[in-house]
Amino acid sequence: MKGKLESQNAPAAIGPYSQATQAEGFVFVSGQLPIDCKTGEFPSGDIAAQTRQSLENIRAILKEAGYGMERILKTTVYLQDMNDFAEMNRVYAEYFEEPYPARAAFQVAKLPKGARVEIEAVAK
Repeated sequence: MKGKLESQNAPAAIGPYSQATQAEGFVFVSGQLPIDCKTGEFPSGDIAAQTRQSLENIRAILKEAGYGMERILKTTVYLQDMNDFAEMNRVYAEYFEEPYPARAAFQVAKLPKGARVEIEAVAK
């Protein structure tokens, strides 16, 4: 049975989807834009700040399920510009320890609201 997860400490969904769903011990976190839920804005145009905010949003959502970042099995990172990969990766590494989650990273033509990064995650 599928359950919906929501956190007041992460931005609300801006469409017909949930922040996250939970089923059979898995948590599927929707792609998180780098929106600060207190201001409704991006922290800055800087890829490091945007990556950090996206990951903090994921952390807040997982906390609702009683999970931490160490429970993440897989992430997908969407970048507006692959030239931001090294800096995104530097910040990303601050959030994870061995064994690292599996990950895919893609450059995309455009992200919602002009974001430079969006990150989704699967945890168990």
